[in-house]
Amino acid sequence: MSDLSDILSALRWHVEIGCDEAIADLPTDWGTLAARPLPSRPAGAAPRAGTPAGPAPAARPATARAPAEPGLPLGASEAGASARARAREADSLEALEAAVRAFDGCALKLTATNTVFADGNPKARIMLVGEAPGEDEDRQGKPFVGVSGKLLDRMLAHIGLDRTSVYITNILPWRPPGNRSPTQAEIAACLPFLERHVALVAPDFLVPLGGTSAKTILDRSEGITRLRGQWFEYSTQGLAKPVPVLPMLHPAYLLRNPISKREAWRDLLTLRQRLSHLD
Repeated sequence: MSDLSDILSALRWHVEIGCDEAIADLPTDWGTLAARPLPSRPAGAAPRAGTPAGPAPAARPATARAPAEPGLPLGASEAGASARARAREADSLEALEAAVRAFDGCALKLTATNTVFADGNPKARIMLVGEAPGEDEDRQGKPFVGVSGKLLDRMLAHIGLDRTSVYITNILPWRPPGNRSPTQAEIAACLPFLERHVALVAPDFLVPLGGTSAKTILDRSEGITRLRGQWFEYSTQGLAKPVPVLPMLHPAYLLRNPISKREAWRDLLTLRQRLSHLD
C-alpha cells in the first residue's frame, strides 16, 4: 500500500510542476545517448592576425551546427526566419492556417494535442487576441472554449456581441504544458504568423486580452493594469492603415480577481462607444 501511495504522490508532484502530459510511450534515459562527434578544424589553417609566431597549438574541435532532424523544433534564429517566410507566402487565412500547422519551429507543437488557429467571424470589425490555448482549447482545437471563454462570451453579450461578430485568436497556437506562461523564444517563433494574421483580417479594432498579448502586440513593457483601457495603434506589413488597439484584462484574470470586473466593464463600454461611431 505504501508503494501505491508513493507512486500517487510522485504523480501529483509532476502535475503540480507542469509535467502533465506524456510525449512518448516509454521514458528516455538521456544519459545513455551518445553525443554527436564534432568536426575538427582543418589542419594547416592560417593563424589570425596578431598571433605570435611559433609552433601552432593543438587544434581545438570546432563546434558545428548539426542539420535539423525531421520532427524536431528549429533553433531560435531558424524558427523566426522560417515563420517569416511561411507567413509572407500566405495570401489567405486558409493558407496561413496550413502554414501554421506545418510549422516545426516551436517545441510546444510536440506536446500539444491540437493546433488552435482561430474562431469567430474573420470579417468582423473586432479581432480579439489572447495569450495561448489552455487545456480545454487544446482538446477542442478552438480558442476560449473553457471557463474563461464562457466568461468572455458573457462579457461580449453585455455589449451586444457574440462569436459571429468578433474574431478570436491567440499569440501562440499551441498550449504550453501545464498552462505555464510562454517563453520569449516561443512568442518570437510564432509572432510572424500573428502579424500576418492581423494583416489578412484587417480588423477595425484589435483587442489584446491580458498582459502577454498586450505587451507583444504593442511592443511595450508595462503590465496590463497600466495598458488596459487606453487606445493605441498597431501597424504591420500588409495593413493599409494602423489599427486602433484597446488592451483589456484577460477573462482568466477576472476569474481570479473578481473585483477587477469593474475595470473590464468600463473597457467594454469604451469599445462599444467606439464601435457606435462607425455604425
